[in-house]
Amino acid sequence: MEDKDLRQHFEDVIGKGYTFKGESMIVGGAMLNGETIPELFVRVPLETMNRHGLIAGATGTGKTKSLQVLAEQLSDQGMPVVLMDIKGDLSGLAKPSPGHPKIDERMQKIGLPFTPKGYPVEFFSLTGKEGIPLRATVTEFGPILMSRILDLNETQGGIMAVLFKYADDQHLPLVDLKDLKELMRWVMGEGRDTFREAYGRLSTASMGSILRKIVELEQQGADVFFGEPSLEIDDLMRVDDEGRGIINIIRLTDIQDKPKLFSTFMLQLLAELYAKMPEVGDQDRPELVFFIDEAHLIFKNATKTLLEQIETIVKLIRSKGVGIYFVTQNPRDVPDSVLSQLGLKIQHALRAFTAKDRKNIKLTAENFPVSEFYDTDKLLLKLGIGEALFTALGHKGRPTPLVQVMMRAPQSRMDILTPSELNELLLQSELRKKYAEPIDKNSAYEILKEKIEKARKQEEAEEEKTEKKKSSGRHEKSTIEKIVNSSVGRTIIREVTRSLLGVLGLGYTRRRRRRRY
Repeated sequence: MEDKDLRQHFEDVIGKGYTFKGESMIVGGAMLNGETIPELFVRVPLETMNRHGLIAGATGTGKTKSLQVLAEQLSDQGMPVVLMDIKGDLSGLAKPSPGHPKIDERMQKIGLPFTPKGYPVEFFSLTGKEGIPLRATVTEFGPILMSRILDLNETQGGIMAVLFKYADDQHLPLVDLKDLKELMRWVMGEGRDTFREAYGRLSTASMGSILRKIVELEQQGADVFFGEPSLEIDDLMRVDDEGRGIINIIRLTDIQDKPKLFSTFMLQLLAELYAKMPEVGDQDRPELVFFIDEAHLIFKNATKTLLEQIETIVKLIRSKGVGIYFVTQNPRDVPDSVLSQLGLKIQHALRAFTAKDRKNIKLTAENFPVSEFYDTDKLLLKLGIGEALFTALGHKGRPTPLVQVMMRAPQSRMDILTPSELNELLLQSELRKKYAEPIDKNSAYEILKEKIEKARKQEEAEEEKTEKKKSSGRHEKSTIEKIVNSSVGRTIIREVTRSLLGVLGLGYTRRRRRRRY
């Protein structure tokens, strides 16, 4: 096929494949043989944005900027977004781009105007250092999720379920980790007898193992995360006065070395979204879109049970109108069980330095639809910065044709905010006033401490009462001994003894005399 005919055929296939009846958003322009074709736009239908996706590519290939573009376009369409910002390089979304000749050149090639603008942003943080503090209660986690986070075995998981049941029956709120630890101490100590009568005996070894795992979680900073006020899901679903979706940036730069805390938070948030959001099925647009940058941190040290939980959430949360997008360097960082659930794929360039790298590239190429226009595995090595292989789900969930796309430039800043700019935005936040100060209510820790104190006071009172009785007995014995040992006492005893002996002696004499007569 001649170049002219090939291009016309390409335009026909891509034009038809990326034209949708419903609402859509433009992510870039189609490319053929390294050339961008103006106004041959690559779109994503909003109705399939809850089908999840992947943005992958080697360091420096533009995947974070692709994430930024998607977040901007979703916000413009009135959809709220949650971004897990591991590296701290997404804060620029709040300010308009200063512009650049290269940006103008890129947008001219695509055939789109460029309008710099900032977006409505809220900053959150697990530690509260760089954003609004995020918290959740132990009760909100529940026994199953808590067991999986702690990587408990079946027996230990059963104990955790019983502990939660006991806390519920006894009206003991489990807010933070100290509540859970105090509950464990109570049922193994002062409350042991009453607990055993109703719930049975607990293994001391298993309880000790659970306690050690809780301490390990605390050492990764979870003692700050568990508490109140806990995040209300509705606060992630807001739009601004102009109808743009709020972009919620969760800054995680200070927990990069704490993968268990990161996994704990992410899984709890997804589980909370699933539990509280209504079932909506397939609709014209998603309710919320969730981006997880540096997603390999979740899966790298995740246990088997944690991976199973993530897979389950990814499968089920789609029906709640929530889309989840993983951003990572290599698609192989994401388990196959999760990868198979993803509809949209933006694949930036990969690097091949070893035989293993080349094998991974071949496997990545095989996961894309077959294309008559591209030699996929070779093209993966040749993609320029801000270029990607793209496929999504179109109408009725059918994959769109594979296309090389030049991604549009972000309209917001591509660098980070200064500390003063960040602080200024935080001070303006209405949510900060709501979540800034922790609340330490009267929960299980305080209630059980009070019970323990009462039990100790009662025990001390009983011991004091017993000691008084013993002391009183000793006092009575001591008085008798004193009387016996006194001179008067000895005289009385002697006289009594003589009287007794005299009586006995008199009787004996009379009997003897009677016998004589």
